[in-house]
Amino acid sequence: MTPSPRTDVPAVATTIADRLLRHTAPGARVGRHTIDRAGPVAMDLPDERAVQAACGLMHVHGRATGGPVPLAVDYASVVAGVLAAQGATAVAIGRARGLGLREARTSVAQGALLAVGQYLAAATAGEDDGPPEPRVCAGGLATLDTCDGVRVELETLDPPAWREFWARLDVPPALAGRGWLPFQQRFATAVCPLPDELREAVRRRTSAELRAAAGDTGVSLLVVGSDPAPAVRPDPWRLTPAPDARLRRPVPAPAPPGPDAGTASSLPLAGLRVVESTRRVQGPLAGHVLRILGAEVIRIEPPGGDPMRWLPPLAGGTSARFTALNAGKRVVEADITTGQGRDTVRALAAEADVFVHNWAPGKAARLGLDAADLSAARPALVYAWASGFGDALGDRPPLGTDYLAQVHGGLAAAVRPADEPPAPSLMTLTDVLGGLVCAQGVLAALAARERTGRGCRVDSSLMSAAALVPRPAHRVRWTALDRPLRTADGHLYLGAEARAHPDAVHRLFGPAGLAALTTAECAGRLAAAGLPATPVHTDLAALADDPAFEAAVAPSDPVVGHARPHAPWEFA
Repeated sequence: MTPSPRTDVPAVATTIADRLLRHTAPGARVGRHTIDRAGPVAMDLPDERAVQAACGLMHVHGRATGGPVPLAVDYASVVAGVLAAQGATAVAIGRARGLGLREARTSVAQGALLAVGQYLAAATAGEDDGPPEPRVCAGGLATLDTCDGVRVELETLDPPAWREFWARLDVPPALAGRGWLPFQQRFATAVCPLPDELREAVRRRTSAELRAAAGDTGVSLLVVGSDPAPAVRPDPWRLTPAPDARLRRPVPAPAPPGPDAGTASSLPLAGLRVVESTRRVQGPLAGHVLRILGAEVIRIEPPGGDPMRWLPPLAGGTSARFTALNAGKRVVEADITTGQGRDTVRALAAEADVFVHNWAPGKAARLGLDAADLSAARPALVYAWASGFGDALGDRPPLGTDYLAQVHGGLAAAVRPADEPPAPSLMTLTDVLGGLVCAQGVLAALAARERTGRGCRVDSSLMSAAALVPRPAHRVRWTALDRPLRTADGHLYLGAEARAHPDAVHRLFGPAGLAALTTAECAGRLAAAGLPATPVHTDLAALADDPAFEAAVAPSDPVVGHARPHAPWEFA
């Protein structure tokens, strides 16, 4: 099928891209960027909601609440805006390094597919070695309700702290243990089917009692409010130039582009080296983006490898979710708690252009691996810290994970309509956006280095990424037609015209509604009446096999073992 023509200009994505480019290079020229809605996806995707329906976002976001549901913010458009800024900045870097690049193109659909990349990998992993993909679960959120009507979000990565917290609520250890696995796996599965007994234990306690138990056991606890405004509005990233020192060695120029514009030597960051010491999603995704743009990425892992490598399902002997973010990176094992391991990090950074980490606050300084430490041997180094909250919440922030960032950033209220209780999406919205913002901060620093010869420190956070997402002053209100409608074999999301004319929809389908017809039959009847609608993909494996996504999604192969989105830019 032929990809749809690039004619639509999404306003939100364009606004985000322009804002980030102003922050990237005030007064300086960057490359051109073009954003449309569908990109290489051969479907008519007229708006944000159509993209969410077609590209799996409604499915992943809705897993924890019983079925597909839209995000009530223009999340895919924001991701596309960051991608456009990355492409335009990368073009400027490539031009400065001798490449004949002029323009980067991306789309909202490509942003959506990048955002569901880990879930797509898990759904298409070829090895039958783990539990099946999670089913939707009407009670699958991790947000809990107290007896005084307060909604709270817990976070800990420490099993003893989890067990002790529940012991304070008179929950037996064995029962608390049953909740640990779904609680931790919610980052990967987007659903958290906690035992009902744990929810009941919280409902018997006041919010003050919960806060006391959390404080005593080292568990982070935040109240989930109904105000969609972010608690703070930090800049997307902060650049701190290194001391004025010229490059000790010139930045290596890439080879002249060959006839194939997609070869590694023609990519904007070809010849540059990135060293990363990262885990989970935010940091690895930043390195993943820089690798797609042509950089060599060296990943530092503990002896024996990152434990996330064995999180099922596996593909080619490695976690599909892990390879979705880390395929193509070279691995060096080092125990950074030892002097020898830290020496390994210093040696790698001394030959690198970029060093990225997402360690806990204060860890870099304790290890002697902070920006000043590594820049002493490599003044041109771009040193990037991708944190949870940066310095926005003082020197004792809560645990810097996705869902707590959604709470503090107002997204827990903004992503759901006013008739639903506020709760973070269990899709890792800020992890993905935070990794992309970190990568853009790195690109901004590299672009500045091309002009000044100076290295730079880049500070970004999940909190700064969450603040990028536009949202109204008050939570949105939906009608029944603002949610996907069930058909005989799936779900259909009505376009704006159909949602604005419910009487016309009722006349088309009568009292039986859409449930008596297949999705294709419903869509055809609506289209004939001039009321477009979009089928909702609720099977990511089927999405990967859909001919409409052939130019946007690479199929599973013997090397990678799972489907994955193609690079989200085309360069010209």
